[in-house]
Amino acid sequence: MPVLPVIAESTEELNEIFKDLHAHPEIGFQERRTAAVVTQKLRDYGVDEVHTEIAETGVVGLIKGKYDGDRRIGLRADMDALPIHEETNLSYASTHPGVMHACGHDSHTTMLLGAAKHLAATRDFAGTAVLIFQPAEEGLGGARGMLKAGLFDRFPCDEIYGMHNSPNGQPGTVSICKGAAMAGASFFDIVVKGKGSHAAMPHQSRDPLMIASALVGSLQSVVSRNVAPLDTCVLSVTQLHAGSAYNVVPDTAELAGTIRYFKDEVIALVEQRMQELCDGFAKAYGVEIRLDLRNVFDVLVNDAALSDAYLEAAADVVGAENVTDNIAPATGSEDFSDMLKVVPGAYCRVGHTGTTGLHNPSFFLDPDVLPVGASIMARVVERRLST
Repeated sequence: MPVLPVIAESTEELNEIFKDLHAHPEIGFQERRTAAVVTQKLRDYGVDEVHTEIAETGVVGLIKGKYDGDRRIGLRADMDALPIHEETNLSYASTHPGVMHACGHDSHTTMLLGAAKHLAATRDFAGTAVLIFQPAEEGLGGARGMLKAGLFDRFPCDEIYGMHNSPNGQPGTVSICKGAAMAGASFFDIVVKGKGSHAAMPHQSRDPLMIASALVGSLQSVVSRNVAPLDTCVLSVTQLHAGSAYNVVPDTAELAGTIRYFKDEVIALVEQRMQELCDGFAKAYGVEIRLDLRNVFDVLVNDAALSDAYLEAAADVVGAENVTDNIAPATGSEDFSDMLKVVPGAYCRVGHTGTTGLHNPSFFLDPDVLPVGASIMARVVERRLST
């Protein structure tokens, strides 16, 4: 597999960086150690400018090509980990109990560092490469934070590219879904405020746990009976919290979950029906029900032409037979979508030998994917800023 020479020569270093980041995971907006590692490496590689503390822990590096050019290509990697206790038994497993790189953001950061080393060493392009190391992708608003901090005002980009590892057991494969590729997502919290009582006298209560349980079932009818069958939507209630004793009917019950969607009209319909159900249950049972809905991810939309350009760059590394745009949209979400709303670009997936799914305590990322991803990132800059 023809990874780029500078990156190939740096494979051992990339593995060391990856294992170090994996052993020291940090939750969103707390990636201070990670940002410090990134900052030092960029400076070691001779990156022209390194800017830190963007949206608290974000880092941006600028590399100017050796040829004149005004165009600027952005490359983005996320840095944060998840609140998951690692169960891999790897020699470089997390040293922070309850925190793990279970989504492979440590690999994405390492790949972008590998691309940075190559681009800074060769500079075989006309224009500027903008390297964006983003905090807090996992539902905490890192992309929106960087945008609010003036990311593209300070570091304008003509195009931008992102990447994610794919534990599909197919190393050396690269895929892109053109158009709407990943779902938008809203998170919700529902508080049912009832009336508690002794468990032996439930008739004196307005049992919020029973009401919340019934509401869970009715919420599932929103997708099955209100959303058109050919429109994709996923509504998942993922939390139910109530009570603290065997013999007490509690005062309150709390629900939480997510909605995934691909069309604005679908999420508007779902939110309306959820509010109507909460209002209806509140009236029917004589309780107070409060619904809090908030958009966390927009729909990720890949530009068709730039998707082709990304796959062409990937083909230089893995071969044309190993790239495809024939994949279905994913109902998972990704806040790179917020950047793509401002700057056109594309987001690809790079396969590796791991087969345990993302966000799993046993997730394993094959380090052999590191030079592959790094080379693809560097190659798209060279292609898009060719002389």
